[in-house]
Amino acid sequence: MNRHWMTTTALAALSVLAVAGSASAAGELNIYNWGDYTSPDLIKKFEQQFDVKVTITDYDSNDTALAKVRAGGHGFDIVVPSANYMPIWIDEGLLLEARPDQMENFKNVDPRWADVEWDPGRRYSVPWQWGVTGIGVNTKVYGGDINTSAIFLDPPAELVGKLNVTPEMNDVLFATIRYVGGSWCSDDKEMLRKVRDKLVEAKAKWLAMDYSVTEKLPAGDYSGVYYWNGAIMRAREKNADIKFGYPKEGYPVFMDSVAILKDAKNAENAKLFMNFIMDPENAAMISNFAKYANGIKGSEQFMDKAMQGAPELVIPAELESAGEFLLACDPAVQEIYTKIWTEVQK
Repeated sequence: MNRHWMTTTALAALSVLAVAGSASAAGELNIYNWGDYTSPDLIKKFEQQFDVKVTITDYDSNDTALAKVRAGGHGFDIVVPSANYMPIWIDEGLLLEARPDQMENFKNVDPRWADVEWDPGRRYSVPWQWGVTGIGVNTKVYGGDINTSAIFLDPPAELVGKLNVTPEMNDVLFATIRYVGGSWCSDDKEMLRKVRDKLVEAKAKWLAMDYSVTEKLPAGDYSGVYYWNGAIMRAREKNADIKFGYPKEGYPVFMDSVAILKDAKNAENAKLFMNFIMDPENAAMISNFAKYANGIKGSEQFMDKAMQGAPELVIPAELESAGEFLLACDPAVQEIYTKIWTEVQK
């Protein structure tokens, strides 16, 4: 930039604008996060500790969040992408390189999550929660094997017309690809034809594809779901007949992470929040609400007793190897998957 044109008057005017801008932003934080995923107690504690007013706006999918921020004019400071979408956010320059790896509480991050493929060295993001996508079934309706994706891909008669499947494309495609014997991120045409045909056939036997599992599964509106483990645990707490299954054919493991948007108006408050949630006691508040693991060492001692040993959180040893971390595929492969998903959605 050529600064020679800046007269004393111009500099004074800019100074006034800078002060006004910081004053209007001070004391605020706007978080864009998955619905029903943020602990109200956590937010209350942060607001009181830092005198910051927090506003939370919900989204229902990674694609929704990405499209909203790409469009601009959103007003958000923080977003919580899944690992398989994080490279897109970084590559498109949508995130601030906030260097959480240099923050005081980064020492509490579990080594497993401190240097990850989707954000090497954790220069952009910190752990929020992680878990798996699996099966939830009302065992009063169906008493057979639930450790299989057949529950929603070849549903038993008892569950036909009573199933809900997450609308998240990659989770559904992952399970289906593994169910037909394929590998994630494969572009094998014959295998993908089987995936498409299987999903089109199966969808006709589903009741819905929505995000209302924590209410509708325990209430009996759904008898089976393919969904995220924390939500199914919350459903079980309302109805003891709900059980969780880990598909033996293969299930995805995910992590969602907090990142600061490049155009955040309250970036310093967002950095405070990043450091805040890496404190073990605060991380436990996140998990106690949504019922997922959080990736912060020492948080276990502050977690509700109900989470210790919960079947939705403790993977049976014989099914551990069926889990695979859900990472981003090459753009060309992802484009094929998107076409399949669009066809299934018709």
